Amino acid sequence: MKYVLVTGGVVSGLGKGVTASSIGVVLKACGLRITSIKIDPYLNTDAGTMSPFEHGEVFVLDDGGEVDLDLGNYERFLDIKLTRDNNITTGKIYQSVINKEREGEYLGKTVQVVPHITNAIQDWIERVAMVPVDGQEGPADVCVIELGGTIGDIESMPFIEALGQFSYRVGAGNFCLVHVSLVPVLNVVGEQKTKPTQHSVRGLRGLGLTPNMLACRSTKELEENVKEKLSQFCHVPVLKLSFSTTDNVYVQLIALVDNEFFWLQAANIFTLYDVSNIWHIPLLLRDQKAHNAILKVLNLERFVFMYLIEVFFQRCHADMVF
Repeated sequence: MKYVLVTGGVVSGLGKGVTASSIGVVLKACGLRITSIKIDPYLNTDAGTMSPFEHGEVFVLDDGGEVDLDLGNYERFLDIKLTRDNNITTGKIYQSVINKEREGEYLGKTVQVVPHITNAIQDWIERVAMVPVDGQEGPADVCVIELGGTIGDIESMPFIEALGQFSYRVGAGNFCLVHVSLVPVLNVVGEQKTKPTQHSVRGLRGLGLTPNMLACRSTKELEENVKEKLSQFCHVPVLKLSFSTTDNVYVQLIALVDNEFFWLQAANIFTLYDVSNIWHIPLLLRDQKAHNAILKVLNLERFVFMYLIEVFFQRCHADMVF
């Protein structure tokens, strides 16, 4: 199982849910099966009793679970059917740990946030990720996890610690972190400012999580010098070859397919600028080759090459016909 974690920084309401859904769309387009989990750090066990004026509209799942609206986005974007277990809250985690403590499952040990709460979070993620949600048998290939709230919030600290441990539990090549951050434009000078994102990434790294890529929210597309500045201070490469060019077979194949190496590019810093509706976001990710970068981190390059080989043979067949 591969995991993609989506976090948010600077301010809330940046569109982490749409970003997570869109990442799932582009990965699904590469031939992967996708499932999703939403983590809400609030103490409520679910969103059913929360005011829509405060938290937004409640989405009701097929099993009757009253959850965050982001799960509705997951279902619509990815054509999947989720359950109430796909929405993790602080209330659910603490309730399950306390129930185990009352039943004596911890054998008299002192129950603490670390390791008991953090282990409960990791176990919940692993268990739910293995449940098929697309109508097919067997687990999905990739689980997209959205961590609600903003980096630095007190209530999300146990989840951040748990996810830091989780990245080591699943190992390198199975965990990818996408950090959604704000790059504001000051109307007075009209310049895109990177400092908020720099501080957000610094805080994230200080908590034990290092982003593999940045999804930058802005009113307009990021300028190249802004990307380079973010790359320098956040230690995230702007653009690199996603796959090795030492393999002459792949290089020749790609050269035949498109007469250039654009297929090999992978954007690790990409822009999610304001668009007319949310259905444009997966197209932004595709156009900036964000999926190539994610596939590289997750060691899933073969899915891109399978697509290239298919295109290659289609074009070869077309040449034979004509």
